[in-house]
Amino acid sequence: METPIRASHTIFESPLGELTLVAHDGVLAGVYFPAHTRLPDPGTFGARVPTGFDAATEQLAEYFRGERTTFDLPLAPCGSAFQLSVWNLLRQIPYGETRSYGQLARELGNVSLAREVGGANARNPLSVIVPCHRVVGAKGQLVGYAGGLERKRFLLDLEARITGSQLLIGGIV
Repeated sequence: METPIRASHTIFESPLGELTLVAHDGVLAGVYFPAHTRLPDPGTFGARVPTGFDAATEQLAEYFRGERTTFDLPLAPCGSAFQLSVWNLLRQIPYGETRSYGQLARELGNVSLAREVGGANARNPLSVIVPCHRVVGAKGQLVGYAGGLERKRFLLDLEARITGSQLLIGGIV
């Protein structure tokens, strides 16, 4: 018999509004915006706790201040093997750059998986930390973001401003 997961959560005030951080057995499993598309049942988030999220909140604060370009946190996202492979690819997109769904599908070995990559991207439970905001449409257009396109634009603009470059599409201007 499996031991049930102990879930807990906290609220982090960000420039984009309150972020709900969820941990499973003390490991970060979710970062959700207010009115997050595909938000899991908040009843599964466990008790709200004042401690246990120090590293995550510190790194998020550094990111929003433009002092951090990568996250170094243990993560416990729940998803299928395919979703986990897509989320791993998202973590490899360099700060200040973007990739298209098709480019990610090609990296997975099958360009025809672009739609499935989009579905996995849309279900990323670790917004900001696993940078699904860095994925754009085939022609560089902003499409779909669980936190809303205004938040996606904010995050991309923040990264472009910090790197001092134009928004990069697919690694090139």
